[in-house]
Amino acid sequence: MSCSPSSSCAGLACCIRHGFQPSVPAWGPTGELPHTGSGERLENTMEAMENAMAQKADLLELDCQLTRDGVVVVSHDKNLYRQSGVNRDVGSLDFEELPLYKEELEVYFSPGHFAHGSDRHMVRLEDVFRRFPWTPMSLEVKEQNEELIRKIAGLVRHYERDEITIWASEKSSVMKKCKAANPEMPTAFTISRGFWVLLLYYLGLLPFISIPERFLISFLPTIINRTYFPFSCSGLNQLAAVVSKWLIMRKSLIQHLEQRGVQVVFWCLNEESDFEVAFRLGATGVITDYPTALRRYLDHHGPPALAS
Repeated sequence: MSCSPSSSCAGLACCIRHGFQPSVPAWGPTGELPHTGSGERLENTMEAMENAMAQKADLLELDCQLTRDGVVVVSHDKNLYRQSGVNRDVGSLDFEELPLYKEELEVYFSPGHFAHGSDRHMVRLEDVFRRFPWTPMSLEVKEQNEELIRKIAGLVRHYERDEITIWASEKSSVMKKCKAANPEMPTAFTISRGFWVLLLYYLGLLPFISIPERFLISFLPTIINRTYFPFSCSGLNQLAAVVSKWLIMRKSLIQHLEQRGVQVVFWCLNEESDFEVAFRLGATGVITDYPTALRRYLDHHGPPALAS
């Protein structure tokens, strides 16, 4: 179970949700968190974010990297080859040396589909904060880069975004450093913490254990072996689909977490049938590469109903 967008989940995420709230009751019911709208514009560009916000996205999910001259940039990959064709790490270049994105990029969760856009520039996290000062964001840190963590924490404090900016990481060791750098920011489950919650749930002990996390950001099991292939072996993917569906797709689990103040978000859903499955389970929000498609779905079907 991955509790944050995995290393293969490229782009920025936008989330459209119902009842979504970073830390305090602030939003009413709707469900959209775009994956930078990376199916409709080039991932992680300001153009993609503008497009997502035009579809009333409620949260932007961003991956952060640090340049050689200490600038925090929004980039899913540490290495720039997939995005730009330049085989260099972000950290080996100054911000002004970063290459442009390719003219088209394949949408990871929609194989065979490509995104295009007029904006091909990587952006600084600070510029995103300035452009969208009131927009909640989830910031994923993939490695134990203490300078990166410290700079993110400082930017969040400087722009007074502590309550609407979420720490996310797959690794508990990284999350520990994130929380130490800025303990005021809400956190998402790491992978190990996600497994721990599942174990407690099936043992019947979850109601008696405190849950400090405010977000569970997980893949939706039904996308495995369709648009998400975590393993190179098809047999392992089929097994993962069956096991994770049995473990995770429990309305009672999701309802319990949400009653405890944990918001449940599924990624990375690009088809209407998956939107339907997620919201029927009671998900707070959905991460997608196609915010326009998700907005159209919500406009046609109305606000998602809570899980019963």
